[in-house]
Amino acid sequence: MIEVLVVDDDTRVARVNAAYVEKVPGFHVAGEAHSAAEALLRLEALPRLDLVLMDHYLPDETGLAVVQEMRRRGHQADVIMVTAARDVSTVQAAMRHGALQYLVKPFAFAGLRAKLEAYAELRRTLDGGGEAEQAEVDRIFGALSTPSEPDLPKGHSPTTAELVRQALMQADGPLSAQEIAERTGVSRQTAQRYLKLLERTGRARLTLKYGDAGRPEHRYVWATRS
Repeated sequence: MIEVLVVDDDTRVARVNAAYVEKVPGFHVAGEAHSAAEALLRLEALPRLDLVLMDHYLPDETGLAVVQEMRRRGHQADVIMVTAARDVSTVQAAMRHGALQYLVKPFAFAGLRAKLEAYAELRRTLDGGGEAEQAEVDRIFGALSTPSEPDLPKGHSPTTAELVRQALMQADGPLSAQEIAERTGVSRQTAQRYLKLLERTGRARLTLKYGDAGRPEHRYVWATRS
């Protein structure tokens, strides 16, 4: 089993991410931490750790500072940044500090699963040992280059999907298909189709709003707020 430490300042998000990890075959959550200090304590206490899912925005230090301290102390666990930080300077710093991957919040289970499965494939490749020809080196370096989101079904536009996604992410609360249509400029039927797709893939949650009479109104909210 690949032993994973989940680090996130939000306990709810940490639990969700831990549950996601446990759903991927071959992975086990060894522990959770909600601050830089707690993460370093966990690293010292856990007898074996293979991978850290590291948030950047921690209450006492940044996730990158934790990675630097990990390396200074000799901890060799691999790191995947899982954070809402999307500025290029932070992404570049993560690369320089040796993060293997960078997953931007919010994301669906499919996004994290793809990263974890690619990481498992990389480990299998490296565990073979020996010497590597150029083709093998290329395969090792390309092992983590997997898309973070699954392809859209036939007949769905990436542009429209992004419009609906942004509308949900920027909303203060749940939105109906009609409200999404008004904000994006697509038809209500199109908005409903994409909302149902986002719900099926776990990226949006369906809520029901009950009025005085008639059927409840379907409203949607982005599933992983941070």
